[in-house]
Amino acid sequence: METMNLSWIRNPQVSAMLLLGAAILGLVIANTALGPGLQDLKGAHLPFTIFGLDLSAAHWVTDGLLVVFFFVVAVELRYEFTQGDLNSFAKAGAPTIAALGGVAVPALIYFNVAGADGAQGWPIPTATDIAFALGVLALFGRRLPTSVRALLLALAVIDDLIGIFFIAVFFTETVSLPHLGLAAVALAVFWWLGRVYRGKRGSWPLRIALVAVALITWWLVASSGIHATIAGVLLGLVLSPAPAESAREKLEPFSNGIVLPLFAFVSASVAIPQVPIAELSPVFWAIVIALPVGKLVGITAAGYLGQVVLRVPKADRVRLRELIGISLLGGIGFTVSLLMNELAHRTAPELIVEGTLGVLAGSLISAVLGAVYISLLSRSYPPVDTAAISSRDAAEYERRIDAEG
Repeated sequence: METMNLSWIRNPQVSAMLLLGAAILGLVIANTALGPGLQDLKGAHLPFTIFGLDLSAAHWVTDGLLVVFFFVVAVELRYEFTQGDLNSFAKAGAPTIAALGGVAVPALIYFNVAGADGAQGWPIPTATDIAFALGVLALFGRRLPTSVRALLLALAVIDDLIGIFFIAVFFTETVSLPHLGLAAVALAVFWWLGRVYRGKRGSWPLRIALVAVALITWWLVASSGIHATIAGVLLGLVLSPAPAESAREKLEPFSNGIVLPLFAFVSASVAIPQVPIAELSPVFWAIVIALPVGKLVGITAAGYLGQVVLRVPKADRVRLRELIGISLLGGIGFTVSLLMNELAHRTAPELIVEGTLGVLAGSLISAVLGAVYISLLSRSYPPVDTAAISSRDAAEYERRIDAEG
């Protein structure tokens, strides 16, 4: 009954609106008389450390709570690559090529516009926000064929996987091998407990043990120097399907309703520089251009060529006009882009501000263009039986819950 009461938060439209609303609220408050107080609150530290970790309030959100989101994403990644739309090379090939194009072209545009001073931020416009993009599609593209949503989901999932790789490789400065080694041991214990859980579903001692080992793994990864969100990814990937789906079911409302809006609020709460638009740094303009233009060109071109090269049957191909809509929505970077902006510019606070504004502006441009285009495109398709879709989604959800149970 509790799950049913929270089912509305799983709705992609609701999730997208919560994200946008939280970001707007943070940006507005940061530019009022309450702004300085909010910045002080974000930078406040606890009067004591937690097992050696001394994080600000903002970092407890980005390094702590956001781990829940990455755990949920990792569970989705594992499902898609084992049982879902990406469970074979043939299925994963086209969206992978499209995703790579949607990473390479924005990065190249960013490099050319940002220059040497902002070069470290090149991964920022390569991300696609799953929740936001799917929310806009659900809101304005109800008549579009299911293949469009499947390709957007697959592309965004692969995009997030690439983003996770960037965070792990390019935003790690020093690594404590002892902590990393112990994290690997804790991860192995977590995997083993998940295997045991498969045969003893509903065992509270096992659930408590899984949560405890997950927290230990997170602490060890955070202490090792690697960004703590990677712990969420690893935990989601190694957990057995049955407990992973059970955890995702319980954590998704918390992630959509609290974690992501809170992260959006914290990340977007920056004071807009009191300078003419023309005097904003190249970093701002690089992101604003790279997100909508880079994704449009990269995903459309690579997605079309990928289907041709892989000889996808014409009847199964996503049409060029549909690819354009997907690529416009792919420019909604938001969550992961905001995180990579903070990591890339952590030694230059002024660039964090301009990078954040760039992500918000670029994502908003992509969202508006995508919504208008998808809405117009959707009118050319016949109405969809929404009741049938709801029944199919419910059946799919039940099948996932029972997978390897």
